[in-house]
Amino acid sequence: MASQDLPTPDLVRNMTLLGHCDQGGRPDGVQVMVNKCHAYVGHMFSKGFSVIDVRDPRAPKAVAHVPAPPNTWTIHLQTHGDLLLVINAKDMFAAAEFQDERHYYKGALGKKVGTADSAGPRERNWTAGMAVYDISRPAEPRRIGFMPVDGGGIHRIWYVGGRWAYVSALLDGFTDYIFMTVDMSDPTRPREAGRYWLPGMNSAAGEQPGWPSTRRNGLHHAIVHGDIAYGAWRDAGLVVIDVADRTAPTLVTHRNWSPPYGGGTHNCLPLPDRQLLVVLDEAVLDNCEDGLKHIWMFDIREPSNPISISTFPMPREADYCSKGGHFGPHNIHENRPDALVSSDLIFATYQNAGIRVFDIRDAHRPEEVAAFVPPTPKRLVDHRPARARVIQSCDVWVSTDGVIYGTDFNGGLYILEYKG
Repeated sequence: MASQDLPTPDLVRNMTLLGHCDQGGRPDGVQVMVNKCHAYVGHMFSKGFSVIDVRDPRAPKAVAHVPAPPNTWTIHLQTHGDLLLVINAKDMFAAAEFQDERHYYKGALGKKVGTADSAGPRERNWTAGMAVYDISRPAEPRRIGFMPVDGGGIHRIWYVGGRWAYVSALLDGFTDYIFMTVDMSDPTRPREAGRYWLPGMNSAAGEQPGWPSTRRNGLHHAIVHGDIAYGAWRDAGLVVIDVADRTAPTLVTHRNWSPPYGGGTHNCLPLPDRQLLVVLDEAVLDNCEDGLKHIWMFDIREPSNPISISTFPMPREADYCSKGGHFGPHNIHENRPDALVSSDLIFATYQNAGIRVFDIRDAHRPEEVAAFVPPTPKRLVDHRPARARVIQSCDVWVSTDGVIYGTDFNGGLYILEYKG
């Protein structure tokens, strides 16, 4: 796509649009990883994941699509070296019970899917587990391994090479997603090593939740630094886990600020050189129905006592609550070792408010320094009823040379450059 054909953004400040790709006619994207100059994008609605050649960021082109198994999500993935790890889980947004997304984000997911049903598992028509692909030839992913699980499946993975991967898993007998360590010493045979869950989640063992039935107290995912996992536990907030023994994770501390805030904790990014932790609460409902969500800064000099010291500024140049769709944080660039690692800049997606860049050199006063809001998508790929045709910037990944890759639920892959 030539530069003169690029979409015209609704807002751009301190960033340059380099390229755009409709991902081979599948413009819906969730998680994005870039490896060997190829972007790997999981789809929310297009049933699989795609590979986009981004050797020239100004002329990206789709080169492969790997279909998902029937009724299965492959929305989240991780790359490192020659390996690609892809989740397999029930396609929640294709299921009749979740066409109103409120039903996905409220209450014990395991009871709705059937994993925590005392009457036993319901009929399963999806694939659950984690697939491993060889991407030594980046445009030709080749599946080499699979770790099955009994239940709803895997939601998200943290893997930066080596022996250990970390996943959130919805398993039979549990009310929601829990933390699991995975032994990757043989990538063709990944296997579970250990588990951690909050007391009250193991319904098969007779545990009873100590929280209201309307809450999603389940792990979105954890980021691991050294022997500590920082878990984003949705409506249960921040859960810090000691994983020195990967077979027997233990709790370090649990902090929750919901209520009074609206929950939905989604990312917990440690900045170890500064003893800080960036924590993002996801906006999950339309028109700010779940309240305004924040990105928080925590001081973690004492790991057992994380303290919130600031919140990031919110986009205010438009009435985003009334724009339609979700307004608020969704994802942040997670400082992977094969990408940009920065303790001064945070890159975040804000759904209908696009992509934002924050300067956090003063941790007590984060400052927005760049913004990019894509135009209205040409069409809706989202098949759920009554969805607004508005941008929903989803994930962001940044290369070591500062090139930004951003996905959207309907709008394709945007490739940007920060001008700061």
